[in-house]
Amino acid sequence: MGRSPRSGQGLPQFLGCFRSLLLPARITPRVLFVYCLIFLATIIFIGIRMHFRTTLSSVLYGMPALSQIASVSAAATADPFRLYTISAENITAKLIPYGARLTSLLVPDRDGNLQDVVVGYDDPKQYLIDTETNHTYFGAVVGRYANRIKNGTFDIGTSVYHIPENENGGEDTLHGGWVGYDQRNWTVTSYTNSSITFSFVDRGLEGFPGDVVTHATFSVQTETTTENPRGLPQLTTKLVSLALTETTPIMLANHIYWNLNAFKDETVLNDTWLQLPLSRRFIGSNGILIPNGTILDVSAYDGATDFTTGKLVGEDIESADGLCGTDCTGYDTCFIVDRPPQYAARNSIVPIVHMNSSTTGISLDVATNQQALQIYSCNGQNGTIPVKQSQIKRNQEEGIDGAEYVNKYGCIVIETEGWIDAINQPQWGQLSDQIYSPETGPAVNWATYQFGTI
Repeated sequence: MGRSPRSGQGLPQFLGCFRSLLLPARITPRVLFVYCLIFLATIIFIGIRMHFRTTLSSVLYGMPALSQIASVSAAATADPFRLYTISAENITAKLIPYGARLTSLLVPDRDGNLQDVVVGYDDPKQYLIDTETNHTYFGAVVGRYANRIKNGTFDIGTSVYHIPENENGGEDTLHGGWVGYDQRNWTVTSYTNSSITFSFVDRGLEGFPGDVVTHATFSVQTETTTENPRGLPQLTTKLVSLALTETTPIMLANHIYWNLNAFKDETVLNDTWLQLPLSRRFIGSNGILIPNGTILDVSAYDGATDFTTGKLVGEDIESADGLCGTDCTGYDTCFIVDRPPQYAARNSIVPIVHMNSSTTGISLDVATNQQALQIYSCNGQNGTIPVKQSQIKRNQEEGIDGAEYVNKYGCIVIETEGWIDAINQPQWGQLSDQIYSPETGPAVNWATYQFGTI
């Protein structure tokens, strides 16, 4: 019969083996191999544990944000005409993904009554009908290159690019081609009570080179800041575009139509005061508004373009014959922004527009980092587009029989942007603000719109 094992004999034997492994009588290759395995196993275990803990933490913290963006994005993609509202004290904006478009902006007049100072439609789906008929670009982000490109052609290095000419019978490209950014269904990638961001990936659309991703952020605020010491209602717009694959022109703009008298008058000519304090020069153009290479002083056209000290929009408009094209009287003009010496940075944000309405008392101050602005006095409107019923109702409730249609000279468009068609005028020295590549920084169009009363 064998011997019965004594109690506790297994543990001393195990410890003895473990001690002999850790403190061997001599080091052999076999012992070294075991040491290496133990070391590697320990490192792998620690790495897996740390990675799992970090990854799990990231997933847990990131899931709510990801799910929120995914749900908002899916809703936006499914319905490009869904209305989004952002608001702060005394300012409310409404926007839709179709064209990353501002459809309404409510601010108080001198009596504290809210007025809609943006031209457009109450029904978001009406913007699609507009595109197919009048194509006004009401409230949209336009691009990939805003304004006009002569012959739809430009050079980058030794390469020549040709994009669709969609204006003047094939003489030029306007606002990016037949299907510009204004007709694209942008995706909502961020949305809060006071801000919204639309995003759009342009994969060489309309013949432009390379891929470009753009984020268009709109926010409203009334906080007191250094830039807004009085805490006025303010709309801020930021258009940030990145060239992803190739060198390409990028020049986006917001195409917002303003009416500070809220259509209480038939036009803006005799009630809206306009000042362009930094614009003593403008770009000369031919009969279809394509730059002819000249830079003119605002003393031209008998001073019709001189808004440096401010005047009523209609004060000298009779002398603006041809400034909006052949057989057209009014403004569709690219004014240059000349920064004063104290603004060292070329793209510093400066005040470029002051405008106010004597009818409502609403004032608007625009500041931007752009090098120019296009002023359009709605010469092409012909009284066939109805004013929003919501605004007509406000006027009726105030006992005012205002305009029922958007008439000629019934609004003002302010496009903060670069010099028009500067990609075809290299002698102007503007290419660094209009040509971008994967190696450069982003194209940024930043503007603020502050509202007050007089």
